[in-house]
Amino acid sequence: MSKLSVPVRKFDAVIVGAGGSGLRAAIQLSEAGLKTAVLSKVFPTRSHTVAAQGGVSASLGNSEEDHWHWHMYDTVKGSDWLGDQDAIEYMCRKAPEVVVELEHFGMPFDRTDEGKIYQRPFGGHMSNFGEKPVRRACAAADRTGHAMLHALYQRNVRANTQFFVEWMALDLIRDQSGQVLGVIALEMETGEVVAFHSKATVFATGGAGRIYYSSTNAFINTGDGLGMAARAGIALEDMEFWQFHPTGVAGAGVLITEGVRGEGGILRNSTNERFMERYAPNAKDLASRDVVSRAMVTEINEGRGCGPNKDFVLLDITHLDPATIMKRLPGIREISIQFAGIDPIKAPIPVVPTCHYQMGGVPTNYKGQVVGDDAAPIRGFYAAGEVACASVHGANRLGTNSLLDLLVFGKASGDTVIDDLRSGEIGLKELPADYADRTLARLHRLNTQTGGASVNECRLELQRTMQKHCGVFRFKDMLVEGVAKIVEVEKAVAQTEIKDKSQVWNTARVEALELDNLIEVAKATMVSAEARKESRGAHVRDDAPDTPANPNGRDDLNWHKHTLWHRDGSRLSYKPVIMKPLSVETIALKTRSY
Repeated sequence: MSKLSVPVRKFDAVIVGAGGSGLRAAIQLSEAGLKTAVLSKVFPTRSHTVAAQGGVSASLGNSEEDHWHWHMYDTVKGSDWLGDQDAIEYMCRKAPEVVVELEHFGMPFDRTDEGKIYQRPFGGHMSNFGEKPVRRACAAADRTGHAMLHALYQRNVRANTQFFVEWMALDLIRDQSGQVLGVIALEMETGEVVAFHSKATVFATGGAGRIYYSSTNAFINTGDGLGMAARAGIALEDMEFWQFHPTGVAGAGVLITEGVRGEGGILRNSTNERFMERYAPNAKDLASRDVVSRAMVTEINEGRGCGPNKDFVLLDITHLDPATIMKRLPGIREISIQFAGIDPIKAPIPVVPTCHYQMGGVPTNYKGQVVGDDAAPIRGFYAAGEVACASVHGANRLGTNSLLDLLVFGKASGDTVIDDLRSGEIGLKELPADYADRTLARLHRLNTQTGGASVNECRLELQRTMQKHCGVFRFKDMLVEGVAKIVEVEKAVAQTEIKDKSQVWNTARVEALELDNLIEVAKATMVSAEARKESRGAHVRDDAPDTPANPNGRDDLNWHKHTLWHRDGSRLSYKPVIMKPLSVETIALKTRSY
């Protein structure tokens, strides 16, 4: 296979993904005059950021006193002390600036009576270092992500960013020195394969929630950036940590924003008890997401669930003024009516914890540079948003910090690309002779494979294995068995066959290529989870009980460190958590309670 077999297009920068972080990075690059290409599997305003509902966090103090240092404390505590404190300080200090900047881009935030940006309480966000809930989430009703995407996309249109819509990136291009030189991508309509040769490559591909059977994630969230990075020899960080959102619509998985509880919603069990008072006496229904999810599962497991099968709890807003619901939560009412058949003005919404967000990802620093095992930047490679692990979310993400993450680090990665280009750190290097060989071999196998496994059946087996063996609560024997099962699924994936090779739009081919990425993420998650012999944040094991030496089952002596999963041999290594912030004192380890 010669390199002439794949056409080449050249750019200053290529961004993979057109959600919030990709669009925010593109604004920096295009407005600096760089020739910027953005590749997206869907039209930019259909990216999964559109599903974010509740808000974006920033210590603006528009309704009551707030401070970025309090926000930093809440984020470190929420992360169960696995977040890197330099990156967390950077994000929380930058928050007011990027939110006001977004407002100036045309973001239609809700307003207070004084005309300031409206802010609502959210789980885990407290004033004065954990004293009481604070209003920190800047919201556009319950459609914040939707409004954000449109504002960012319109700004990119103004900046003449070049979009490649319905293109799927397949593999990274790296040379012998390890520098990233762009990506190989597939035009989904025609099947044409093109090399996007660039000085800088920014991954903004989002999460991989589709590794689970029940997920709030869109069907496009297949971990494409993670799969590409792993195949290119880059380790994935902290992949055992997955957030299960407490409130997905029972039976449908569709997200019900934490903003519902921020506006006064209450979780109730079958006896109509407000049970969160027993699990989090101070924060109650606005405790951190992992705490609320486990409380709900405990209620269900102990027989206090609702419905004929006692398999969900109720989210009650019937006590709120209907005018408040129509003003602040119109989309939630619509979702409840459509997916649960219930008008929340009149009756509570049935909810269960559902896979929502990946805390781990491609390792980066707070400048948006992807880093290797030695923490040195990988030249020409940047990442932001859910695909990246900065690590600001650690073992558990606070609600509204995801939209903040993509704004802060989308902008930071764009600025860093500009700095690296100006300093001569990166440039357009010649492509290696074999730059497309691995991708073409993979496509050739898919096009010619016969007698192999069904893509759909393999994906379902993968999702059910993850749901059963690596969910809200984790058990030693189930994790060991899960590793063995995922290895078996991996063997089947390597032999998948496209049953109908004539399908229009290459749908079957795209799904097969997405499955190649899903299996990498699933394996990284299961292997990393089995190896971590403690409970921390969203990762809770039955064999790591609560003891005086290890409160909540957290073992700081042996496990206060980041996991790195290497595809080569499915090998694990570890690196220390960065405890030193940029300018303030370290927030010292302590027991996490709400």
